Amino acid sequence: MANALFQVPIAVNEPVRPYAPGTTEHSNLIGKYKEMYNQEGIDVPMYINGKEVRTKDKRPMSPPHDHKKVLGHFNYGTAEHVNDAISAAMNAREDWANLPWEQRAAIFLRAADLLAGPFRDKMNASTMLAQSKNVMQAEIDAACELIDFFRFNVQYMTEVYRQQPESLPGMWNRLEYRPLEGFIFAITPFNFTSICANLCAAPAMMGNVIVWKPAESQMYSAQVIMELFAEAGVPDGVINMISVDGPVAGDVVFKHRDLAGLHFTGSTGVFRHLWKEIGSNIENYRSYPRIVGETGGKDFIMVHKSANALQVATACTRGSFEFQGQKCSAASRAYIPTNLWSDVKEEIIRQVSEFKMGSPEDSSNFINAVIDEKAFDKIAGYIDYIKEQSDSEIIVGGNYDKSVGYFIEPTVVVTTNPKFRTMCEEIFGPVLTIYVYDENDYEATLELVDSTSDYALTGSIISTDRYAVNTAVKKLENAAGNFYINDKPTGAVVGQQPFGGARGSGTNDKAGAPMNLLRWTSARTIKETFVPASGYKYPFLG
Repeated sequence: MANALFQVPIAVNEPVRPYAPGTTEHSNLIGKYKEMYNQEGIDVPMYINGKEVRTKDKRPMSPPHDHKKVLGHFNYGTAEHVNDAISAAMNAREDWANLPWEQRAAIFLRAADLLAGPFRDKMNASTMLAQSKNVMQAEIDAACELIDFFRFNVQYMTEVYRQQPESLPGMWNRLEYRPLEGFIFAITPFNFTSICANLCAAPAMMGNVIVWKPAESQMYSAQVIMELFAEAGVPDGVINMISVDGPVAGDVVFKHRDLAGLHFTGSTGVFRHLWKEIGSNIENYRSYPRIVGETGGKDFIMVHKSANALQVATACTRGSFEFQGQKCSAASRAYIPTNLWSDVKEEIIRQVSEFKMGSPEDSSNFINAVIDEKAFDKIAGYIDYIKEQSDSEIIVGGNYDKSVGYFIEPTVVVTTNPKFRTMCEEIFGPVLTIYVYDENDYEATLELVDSTSDYALTGSIISTDRYAVNTAVKKLENAAGNFYINDKPTGAVVGQQPFGGARGSGTNDKAGAPMNLLRWTSARTIKETFVPASGYKYPFLG
C-alpha cells in the first residue's frame, strides 16, 4: 500500500516541432499522412467497455480537401449503444473512483509520453486528413496541446488535492475531492483534436467515468485518441466512445438518473438547448449535473492609432485565417483607425495574396479546406450576401470552389456599418470584417466593440500607448475571457493562458487550469474530534 505524498513531474510545455522541408521529422509525418491516406478498409468502431462495437450502418469518412476520396467508414449506433455505454461507465465507476490518484496520474503521464513519441505522427496525420489541418496547425493541436493537457492537468490535480482547511487544537479538518456520483457526457467539436481528448481526460483524471460523443467529421482522429487511451492503460469502461445521432443520444443521456455532468465544446445554440434539456429533467437526477461549456465567439482585434501597421496586418492575417478561421478564438472583426488604414490595407492584401491553398500533404499550403459541405455552403452564403450590399466591399479573396475540396479563399471585407451582419454573427470560416473608425474616436469605438456581440471569448488590443492599453483593458473587461495585448487573439497555450469565455461564449471554466478540474469533483468535509465532549452543558449555563 502506498503511504507517501507523491510529487508528480513538473509540467513543461511540449516543444513545437518546426517540420522544415527536408528534415527527418517532416518526411516522417508526410510519409505517415500518405500511408494513412492510402490505407484500405478503415472501419472505425465505437468503443464500449473496451470492446470495438460495429454495426451495419457504415458512414463514409473523406478528407475535406479531397471529398471524393473515401478513407474508410465509421459505425453508426442507436439508443441501445448509448445505454450500453452508460452501463459500461457506471459498472467501471467504483473501481476507477477508488483507484489511488497517483495511479490515475501515471496513466495520463504515460499517454503524454506515448503521444510525444510513437503516437505523434499518427495523431498529427489523422488530424491533417480528418480535419484538413496543415502540418503546423496539426502539430500545435493534436500533439503539443494534448500532451500539455495531460501533463499540466496531472500537476493541477495535485494542486486541487492540496487545498485543505485549517484545523484548530483538538480536531483535524480534512477535504476529500470525490468524483461526481454518476457519469460525464462529453460532446466534442471537429476543430481541435486536443479538445476532444481533454474533454474526456480531464474529468476521468479526477476519477469520473465518461460517455463521449465526438463530431462525425472528427471520427478518424477520434479513433487514434481511443487507441492512445487504451495503450496508456485507461481501464475498460472508463471512457466509452459512441457515434450516434445527437437527438437520439440526448433522449437517453439527459433523461438518465445517473447523469452527473456535461462537458461540452460546440455551438452556442446547441449548448443552450442542452442546458434547457437538463433543466427540464432536473428532478430526475441523483445530483444536480455540472454543466461546463465553451461555445462560440465573435473575436475582435481593436487597434489604437499608435500601433504599428505591419504588426496589425500580421495579427489580422494570422489571427483570422490559420486553420481557415475555424477556431472559436479566430479574429473575425477588426477596428482599424483612419491614420493606419492605408498601410494596414496594403499589407493585409499583400499577405493574403501570397497564401497558398490546397491539401495538407503539401506543407507549403497555408490554407486548407473547411470541414464539410454544410460549412462551405454557410460561409459561401455569407460571402454572396456581402457582395450584394452597398455598405461593404471585399478587398481580397471572395472566391470559393468545392469541386475537389471545400476550398474558400481567405476573404477580407471592409464595411462602413459597424453593425454590419458579418461584424455581429459568428461565421466560423475564413472571413474577416474590418470597420475603419475615426482615429480620435478611440473610447467610443471601445464601447462599440463591447456592445456589438453577444459573445465574450477572445479579443486583443494593439497599441504602443500604455494609457490606451490600460483604457482598453478596463473598458473591455467583460468582452473577452482571453484578452491579448499586442498580439492576435488566438493561440492560447496550456499552463500559460487558461482558455474560456463568458456571455454567449460559455461558462468560462478555463480548460488548462485547476478550476476546470474542480468542476469534476464533489468535495466532502471531514471533521475529526480527538477528545469528544462527554456532557451537554456549555460554560454559559453555569
